[in-house]
Amino acid sequence: MPPVAETVLDEVEAEGGEDAGPGPRTGAPTRRGARAAGAAALLTAVLFCLATALSRSHPFGPVTRNVVDLGQQYLPYHAYWRSFLRGETHGDAFLNWNSGFGANFLGDVGTYLSSPVDLLVVFFPADRIELALYVVTAVKITAAGAAMALLLLRLRPGPWPVAAALGTAYALSGWTFNFGSTVPMWLDGLVAFPLLCLVGEWARTGRRPVLGPLVVALAWIANFYTAYMATLGAAVVLAVRLLTAEETATARRRLAGALRAARSVLVGVGLAAPLVAVVFLGTKTADPTPEVTFAPAAWTDVLARFLPATASTASPALFIGTPALLLALTLPFNRAVAPRVRAALTAAVVLVTLSLQWEPTHLLWHAGASPNGVPYRQAFVLCGLLLIAAWFSVAGGVPRPAALLAGGALLGGLAWAARGSVDIDRWTFPASGAAALLALIAALLALAAARREPPGAVGGNHRDSTGTAPEDPTGTAPEAPSGGDRRGLTAAARQDSVRTTLKAPARLLPLLAVLLLVAAQAGEAAVTGKRIEEQQRAEVAWSPRTGPWHEAAAREVARADAWPRHRTDPGEVPGGNDVLLVGGQGADYYSSLTSETTSRTLVSLGFGAYAKGRHPVTLDNPVTDALFSVGTRMRSEPAEPVRQDAPPRATVTATTTPVPPLVTVRPSARPAGPSGDSAFARQERLLGASVYELPAPRRTGRALVAHCPAGSEVWFWAPEYRGTATLAGQRPVRFDGKPPAVSAAMGALGTVPVSGEVRIALDPEGRLRLPREPVGCLVRARLDAAVDRLTATGATRVRTTGHTVTAALPPGSTGVAVLAVPRISGWSCAAGDADLRPARAYEGLVAVPLDGRADTVHCSFRPPGLRLGGAVGAAALLALTATGALHRRRSRG
Repeated sequence: MPPVAETVLDEVEAEGGEDAGPGPRTGAPTRRGARAAGAAALLTAVLFCLATALSRSHPFGPVTRNVVDLGQQYLPYHAYWRSFLRGETHGDAFLNWNSGFGANFLGDVGTYLSSPVDLLVVFFPADRIELALYVVTAVKITAAGAAMALLLLRLRPGPWPVAAALGTAYALSGWTFNFGSTVPMWLDGLVAFPLLCLVGEWARTGRRPVLGPLVVALAWIANFYTAYMATLGAAVVLAVRLLTAEETATARRRLAGALRAARSVLVGVGLAAPLVAVVFLGTKTADPTPEVTFAPAAWTDVLARFLPATASTASPALFIGTPALLLALTLPFNRAVAPRVRAALTAAVVLVTLSLQWEPTHLLWHAGASPNGVPYRQAFVLCGLLLIAAWFSVAGGVPRPAALLAGGALLGGLAWAARGSVDIDRWTFPASGAAALLALIAALLALAAARREPPGAVGGNHRDSTGTAPEDPTGTAPEAPSGGDRRGLTAAARQDSVRTTLKAPARLLPLLAVLLLVAAQAGEAAVTGKRIEEQQRAEVAWSPRTGPWHEAAAREVARADAWPRHRTDPGEVPGGNDVLLVGGQGADYYSSLTSETTSRTLVSLGFGAYAKGRHPVTLDNPVTDALFSVGTRMRSEPAEPVRQDAPPRATVTATTTPVPPLVTVRPSARPAGPSGDSAFARQERLLGASVYELPAPRRTGRALVAHCPAGSEVWFWAPEYRGTATLAGQRPVRFDGKPPAVSAAMGALGTVPVSGEVRIALDPEGRLRLPREPVGCLVRARLDAAVDRLTATGATRVRTTGHTVTAALPPGSTGVAVLAVPRISGWSCAAGDADLRPARAYEGLVAVPLDGRADTVHCSFRPPGLRLGGAVGAAALLALTATGALHRRRSRG
């Protein structure tokens, strides 16, 4: 067995004992940790499902959960991931043929799908993908609660039921409900934070030198973006522990612990490099979003977000439950906790809170780039720190009345200061007040139980110099004195008598206190989850549930699919990223890694785009269908308006037309065609033929007037136009341009009448913005001739594998072979038997020069960064192997 594997097994087996110090190992810490983790997981799962049910959301109600990117990105990606894992896709781990006419799939895997939990989708049928994604989300949230409960007991011994309650509070924080549950990939960071804190503890005490880097690697592979934030947060916790823990009381031990932690992080990130490097370089070539200048939220809103039932994307989601927050606020005043612990943890919480609002540290949290959308994505780290502070204040017993009063005063001041925030909901203060009342009663019961404890009783509210209640590590009662010490035996008997007398109330009161604490936390969490889901559905964009419309489109696509002879485009299906949900090989593609080449090429040809260019959408245009070999196109006719509380229905039809093959031959590297920068001119240059009449329309008020050949098709192109355009005698056509977020797609307005007069009435919403050539009249006979020519000179046979294309060409072909795929980074091509070289570009598409001697072309795609990441990963694996071998040799010695 390799040294690394042997060492990992040894380390896992050693988890059953105490963390440091000599003496026999026992199973008590493991049992307490298992109970806490299990209880936290169960409570978290129940409450998360309860909040969903209370909001009437799927799968416990009829209403969609698919708000914003949950419906536009994560649901389609998980649907495709399921198909990929079951071997039902045309592409492989490198390339996704379905999206954007060919996209870097490994980069998307590392961004959205690399969490081990995401593998669960393979066990669900295709028509239950929403349920699969909900289960994935619930499992990640549940795992976060269990991991935090384990961490709390590792940081400080204490009552496991309280650790379980605080673990649940972490998992069901406001951040989870407001951000994480609708962006499932971020939930991996929620799980990673307590696990990385555990890695810090292992490094601090010189344990788990192999398991630690593996945990780091798993966290960074699952989602490196939030794992980066979790790593920074774990570094803060480690710094506090190095400064306050007895095991690292000297400068030498602190330095050694810090170096071991750095080694774990470096080796772990190195192991994740094959995936992280691909994602990192993918972001460098992605379509750039507009630069964002960070504007800190008003402090009134920041304070409001500590309270329940508040939702906003402009302020940090910091709700952890009123009882947990109250306990955290008692820490600075809890004299039973060692002063250095109080000072260090309080300073950490304050500084991290301030770091959310200061631009330099804001940029540090987000790896140097202020994000679009949610600016406080790191807030889960502060939630975790608050719960660690709460645990340190309560682990040894309920804080004394003075500390409770001081913490309550701070909580009251916070609520008073936040009263004017726009984020306050009508449920906020009632829920917070009820939870505070239950927490107060729980504290009084626990204090009463502590007073009933006889002096010296195990479990009483007594603490040592570090602020920890003494407890029997074996979980057994002290041994009775020897038979010769009758006085000791009498004293023991007297103490047993007192314990027997007080046994019932002493156990009942703490039990009631814990139940009230759990009830307070649970009620607030359920109310918060319910209200946040309801507010999101009312205020942000949403997609309907998957259902008959998607199923009908999927059936038609499967029936008509002829890849790679030609593409099949599913057309418009509600929800976005259509091809990932229903199949086909269309243009629709929404990813953080959408290549700038893909976005700009498609938009320049008249395709529409959302999300500041990162979501190009399908275009039902015969010229672009010819350019991209879209031979079959689906069109849907909705049976009813799309609603939140029911899956939509529609009639789906398929139309097949002759188109050139996927690989065509052009006469030269410079496309011929009319000059101009309009989408019509670009289409013609790429096609190599003039197929539009491009009149110079005359504006008369809010109308455009021009002349075109009778019977030609009128197309209107204005990417920044928002409103309707109506050809005389035809229905209005809607355009939704809204720069820079949305580019309106080219649209057909109707057929030119016999008179040849084109009159387009415009009804803009806001300022009228039109390009120089907004109107093109398509002459079908010209397009048919161009298609015939490209088909005759194009590939006679095309074969594709997961990430390669091989095409047979007519003998003697010269000029340039053009593959109807955007020329994104990673493509290499060759003609004949030549070696693969980086592909050239032909108006944004993949191109291969031809010299008349080769009758085949071959292209292959490899995600950029894979080779570099593989080299770094191999080096990290060698370092881990050496670390494991050295640790094993020392252990045996």
